[in-house]
Amino acid sequence: MFSYRRTPELPTREEALTGRAEPLFGLPAVHTVLGNPLAGPYPAHLEVADFGLGCFWGAERKFWQTPGVWSTLAGYQGGFTENPTYEEVCSGGTGHTEVVRVVFDPSLVSYEALLKLFWESHDPTQGFRQGNDVGTQYRSAVYTHSPAAQATAEASREAYQRVLTASGYGTITTAVLPASEHPFWPAEAYHQQYLDKNPGGYCGIGGTGVSCPIGVARAEG
Repeated sequence: MFSYRRTPELPTREEALTGRAEPLFGLPAVHTVLGNPLAGPYPAHLEVADFGLGCFWGAERKFWQTPGVWSTLAGYQGGFTENPTYEEVCSGGTGHTEVVRVVFDPSLVSYEALLKLFWESHDPTQGFRQGNDVGTQYRSAVYTHSPAAQATAEASREAYQRVLTASGYGTITTAVLPASEHPFWPAEAYHQQYLDKNPGGYCGIGGTGVSCPIGVARAEG
């Protein structure tokens, strides 16, 4: 929940912290709410989506409460540092944002429906912040796992921009990028399903109140 930089600014690859080849911590075997494995490989019929929408504690809960979601995992993505720690990410020195990896059954919940939840659960026009949480680790992002998902996410961003603009909001700052170029690093064990373990814990997730169109962002491929 904290950033050590007064003015948030993304580091370059050369400026970023070095990181390490192996993580400094392990992960629990299963999701405390859904009871399924946290880390892959996942069953072949499932798909994966990665979303950054502010503090991952509340964001993760939004997705695990969604029918059709098989597992969720808090982590870091979009930066340069390998196997970063929470403290390193919050320093602004890694370039990562806090994300939630969502493992879902597409026969039960569509990627479009997850995008709708993503857009409506935060304010994607705020840049390096989300509400009172300020820092590059709170920026909005979608990391996609196929060309079709990339096209769908980009189209949904355009659709939501139109309704946000009509409601008086500014330009969406959400990055939509392929996950293949932006590795996902799991967060520490205590971050996983944090609000299940700490029901009264901090949750900074809040949307604009503007509904996102669904069913207009289809892509082939």
